[in-house]
Amino acid sequence: MTDHSNEFAQQDFSRARSRAFISKIASIFKPSESELLPFDQARMLIKPDSEVYTGLTTVPLNRIVGSEGRYRDFNRHFLPNKEHLRQRWVNVDKTRYEDISLPAVKLYEMGGVYFVRDGNHRVSVARANGQLEIDAEVVSLQSKIRVDPDMSIEDLKAALIAYEKADFYDKTNYLAVTGIDDLDFTDLGCYDIIREHVNVHKYYLNESETSEIEFSAALLSWHENVFSPIILAIREEKLLQLFPHRMPADLYLYLVQYWDGLKHSQHKEVGVGDAARTFKKKIRHDAAPVKKPLIGIIKKRREDKFF
Repeated sequence: MTDHSNEFAQQDFSRARSRAFISKIASIFKPSESELLPFDQARMLIKPDSEVYTGLTTVPLNRIVGSEGRYRDFNRHFLPNKEHLRQRWVNVDKTRYEDISLPAVKLYEMGGVYFVRDGNHRVSVARANGQLEIDAEVVSLQSKIRVDPDMSIEDLKAALIAYEKADFYDKTNYLAVTGIDDLDFTDLGCYDIIREHVNVHKYYLNESETSEIEFSAALLSWHENVFSPIILAIREEKLLQLFPHRMPADLYLYLVQYWDGLKHSQHKEVGVGDAARTFKKKIRHDAAPVKKPLIGIIKKRREDKFF
């Protein structure tokens, strides 16, 4: 049976590779949709609270969407992407024909989907042969975020940004306070920076008050006296044309950082309009557009009374 099992397994791998190739062609215009999610990158985005060992269980194969270390070797359906995987894949597949039991795979669960810690080839063979479930030893990473099995890493990032926005709007009552939905970002972590900006603004407002002002009052004051004038300057200088994939609030963070540096380098007050104009000249002068994540922007110092 060994010779036959090897022959059958070789054929199974060849069919799986052919299906992977067809899948690659079908997703040529959006390849990210056919890629496995990298566990480390997904974990960095989701930021789970804690890890809990949940033990041995049965997991639906269609909810295994990523891998800790082999995410480039297999596509989103865990079909093998590379020919060099053949021998190990075939060895795993042969065990089906020879009635040999293999140990359970090891998975991480995060947001309702699973990532392979150990057993990528076993998952691949099971999916290629139409298996619906697999025995797995699971470590669950606790998170409030739910992940759709069809999400690409870009989709996941967008969903997390939307979650951060909803959380910020809910906790600050942003829409009711400001009366406008104008705070959208293209990077994670920006709403935490805005919360700090408002708190710093509140700190300086309180210096001239006899009693502590409410956060909502500080938020409204920040929106009217800080955020809105900067957004107006951004629009007047048409800065968004230099950053076609960014939002006005993204540019607010960029300009705040630049304006702060300008004031400190010149040791004098600089108007927001002047800051926007010199910022525009600087960006045009640079050989490449700004690409660093907004979360890397230096947070404002408390001694700067800009807020």
